[in-house]
Amino acid sequence: MTEILRCEDLTLRFRGVQALGGVTFEVEEGKVQALVGPNGAGKTSLLNCINGFYRPQVGRIMYRDENLIGKRPHRIAALGVGRTFQNIELFRGISVLDNILMGRHMHMKRGLFANALRIGPSLAEERRHRKVAEDIMELLELGRYRKSLVGNLAYGKQKLVEMGRALALEPTLLLLDEPAGGMNRDEREEVARFVLRVKYELKITQVLIEHDIRFVTDLSDRVTVLNLGEVLAKGDPATVFRMPEVIAAFAGGASDAKVPKVEV
Repeated sequence: MTEILRCEDLTLRFRGVQALGGVTFEVEEGKVQALVGPNGAGKTSLLNCINGFYRPQVGRIMYRDENLIGKRPHRIAALGVGRTFQNIELFRGISVLDNILMGRHMHMKRGLFANALRIGPSLAEERRHRKVAEDIMELLELGRYRKSLVGNLAYGKQKLVEMGRALALEPTLLLLDEPAGGMNRDEREEVARFVLRVKYELKITQVLIEHDIRFVTDLSDRVTVLNLGEVLAKGDPATVFRMPEVIAAFAGGASDAKVPKVEV
């Protein structure tokens, strides 16, 4: 097993309230790793530590050979860590294409003024970035919406645009915070299909938070269960979701977080 990410003994506190307590968390390269647990378990806090929004008081986060602790989010993004958010963070007044191009900013060599002129080398660079954006829209089947204002799209399509913008960074690790949250069954199945495309076609390692346990079971290679800021269990989905302590944690957590019977 080749680890692309390892979090060791992470402890995060806010004014004496513990969000994470000694969390150790590994992600195998090329796999889909799920983070699950009741509301308030510390899942989003863990992602926020990985991409530099929060700085844990104890522990370290090794991304390949780099310790991410103390690095700012844009530096971590430049290392190849992409991120989507539980609440959609898009520019609603511009097109799908332009939103995805926003994700190319780390790769743009020319200045804003030079790119605005669209002449010479700047024009050639713009064409290269646009080609990447077009390929991403094709992967996510968003081509027909390329000129549509994001604010006019259905919620499920907006979530895909956010995934597309994260992919435009060309990450080697993609953090997905509830990529199918708030969606109906058809939309969830669509997102699941694209998660698999990202895994198999782009070869990108993914960490996803999701409350839909069937979604997690179908997609993930490994699962880590958090409860009250600590690791409760980890392993393959079929094993983890049969553990009595995991079933008990979900039963005592959010009402929408039900553990189904897992068939193997």
